[in-house]
Parts: sequence; structure tokens; C-alpha cells
Amino acid sequence: MPELQLLSPEHAPAVLAFERENREFFAKTVPDRGDAYFDHFAERHAALLAEQVAGTALFHVLVGEDGEVLGRFNLYDPADGSAELGFRVAQQATGRGLATATVRRLFTLAADAYGLKRLTAAAARTNHASRTVLTRTGFRETGERLLKKGGPGITYVRELTGP
Repeated sequence: MPELQLLSPEHAPAVLAFERENREFFAKTVPDRGDAYFDHFAERHAALLAEQVAGTALFHVLVGEDGEVLGRFNLYDPADGSAELGFRVAQQATGRGLATATVRRLFTLAADAYGLKRLTAAAARTNHASRTVLTRTGFRETGERLLKKGGPGITYVRELTGP
């Protein structure tokens, strides 16, 4: 079973491979990260780790048995008992329920380890896979907003207390 791990410096090569191998796949449902992301990956990875140390984000990777990254599951802006969930899963790992199972695991981690009581999320209207994962894991739609990288998105919320 893949393991959910907090992002560390040691994950950098596997995360870069994950992003490169899935770039075209991800671009079908979310805006492409652009060449600069890959050209300056080391700096970007260091910046993410600095955000994590500062407590402004919690980055996780889903690591397979061979050490490959199968997905990224991140909690942004944790404050006042709430954070925003963002995730992406490798093409090779789709259709197996890994995203759904990992989001559910993240609920326990978010509540028990991070003291969170609520998660929010947003997914592009056209990103049916992510929207399905959110719905299956108990998120409920709350409205719409323009996503950071453009395009209309559906917003969601999930309380971490109760069923």
C-alpha cells in the first residue's frame, strides 16, 4: 500500500520525475506549470519546504513501494482550524481509488496531527476526476470561483468532525 509522507528534501528527485512524467496528463485538466517550474525546480522545492517550516502549508507525497511519487496532497493556508486541500495523482495511479483513499487518510492526519476541523477545496469545472474524489469523500459544493490560474471552478467544504 502506498504511504503518505510529509514532503522532505529527499523527495525532490521523485517529485520532479512525477511532474515531468505527468505534465501532459495534468495539462488536460489544470493549467500547465510552465517551463520555468521545471527549469527552477530545485529552488521551487526549497521554497515549498520553507513554507512548510513556516507553517503556511503542509505538503504531502503519496509514495509507492519503489519510491516513486504517485500523488501530491497538500494543505494550504492552515489557520483557525481550516485549510485548503489540493491534490494531483499520476496517470498510472488513476482509476484505482488511490486518490479517494488518500484524501480519507488525510482527514485523520489533518484532524489528529494538525488540529484542523474543516477542509475546503476547489476543482475546475472540467476536472471531473477531482470533483468525483471530493464528492465521494464527503465534500459538499459551496459555490463557484475563478481559480488562481484562471477558469471557472467549483468550491467545496468538508467538516472533519462527525461522520
